[in-house]
Amino acid sequence: MDIRRNLVLLMLICFLSQMGGFMIIPLFPLFIEEFGMSGWMMGIIFALFYVGKVLGGIPAAALYRKLGGKKALILMLLMLAVCMAGFAVSSTALLFGSLRLLQGVASTGLTVIVRSIVGDEGDVSNRGLYNGYISSSEGGGMVLGPVISGWLALHWPLSVPFWLVTLCCLMAMGAAWGMKDRIRMNLDIQAMQDLNTLNSSPPTTNAPPLPTNAAAFVNPDPDQSNLPDTDNPALSQRQQFIGYATVHFLEMSAYAVFLTYFALYAAHIMQWNPLQTSLAFTVAGLSTLAAAPVAGYLSDRMGDRLLLCMLGMLMIGIEVIVFLSTASYLWVYVGMLIGGVGGACYMDSFFAHVGDHIPEKNRSNVIGKIVSAAEIGSIVSPIIAALLVEYSSLYAVFVFNLLLIAAAIGVQAVMRSRYRVHQR
Repeated sequence: MDIRRNLVLLMLICFLSQMGGFMIIPLFPLFIEEFGMSGWMMGIIFALFYVGKVLGGIPAAALYRKLGGKKALILMLLMLAVCMAGFAVSSTALLFGSLRLLQGVASTGLTVIVRSIVGDEGDVSNRGLYNGYISSSEGGGMVLGPVISGWLALHWPLSVPFWLVTLCCLMAMGAAWGMKDRIRMNLDIQAMQDLNTLNSSPPTTNAPPLPTNAAAFVNPDPDQSNLPDTDNPALSQRQQFIGYATVHFLEMSAYAVFLTYFALYAAHIMQWNPLQTSLAFTVAGLSTLAAAPVAGYLSDRMGDRLLLCMLGMLMIGIEVIVFLSTASYLWVYVGMLIGGVGGACYMDSFFAHVGDHIPEKNRSNVIGKIVSAAEIGSIVSPIIAALLVEYSSLYAVFVFNLLLIAAAIGVQAVMRSRYRVHQR
């Protein structure tokens, strides 16, 4: 698969899938409430989505390795389409819960497959930029989705947006169908045959020996010196995985706390109305949309992706500090603008760094495990935050949020220092 040739289609897929996902986020509680379900049952249905996200990463990586990016994307998008159409016609808690679980699996699967495609087909000179385009397209969907569904909900039954999201998933499937996939296995077999033929021929010159690794012959990575299977790696593969998984777990934990409790904080502490709160999310989404390609470009050119990750997390921390310090609309919106840029810096550089340092044969599997492990944080951190609300205050929730951000920066700083010592 030529990433440059298919990048526009990948962006369209991410835009449509994210727009669809964010169309149903504000409507889903209202929709299932129409069927008279208890608050406890609704909570279980919501939680099953995150359970699916935890479970989906590793199977998605296996599908990507077995089927290739194109077929794996089509399968994930088909699962999402089935879920959305199923929601529109469901009326029982069991069916809602089953579909919500499947939706979580497909959602994580899309993230793993798309980021694996970019990691495998890009290189150190462009992974940051390409990840930036992906983040930007996702940001566009996040901004537009709630606007469309909100308008539809005013004029049509609540099931209508779910049918529209089903259509979006089918359109994304069409885009995935148009991608040009490479058949990795056939390429490797042909390369090995060519190498065997060349190595069995009598030498005619004093040329250096040919490589014996077919994967290196087919898809050389100009950054091989940074990969963990070199003779003297800065960090072992196990250490890298633990480091990456910990950082992303902490970041996603902080993000889940923010998404879950900012609206409550804005309403009860800052005395904001729903429109003012929605505008804050819109500002953050628009800043991510605009900043992601620039952040990705800087990540490629700086040559220090972890530093940009740390800067991004610091900017997210500034966003939290601002709204903890003031209820002024202007200043909080400025903080949201900074936080949106920070999110773009983190996401673009993080996945590009993983792509740089994890060999292609393990890359999709590692990304799958990282994404799944991080989603555990999306389940655990809101529970901890709920206990803080119960026994302390909403303010304490965001102090906890800042501690998560600081811990993520600290882990990245340790990893960066190990890499820099190795490079000397």
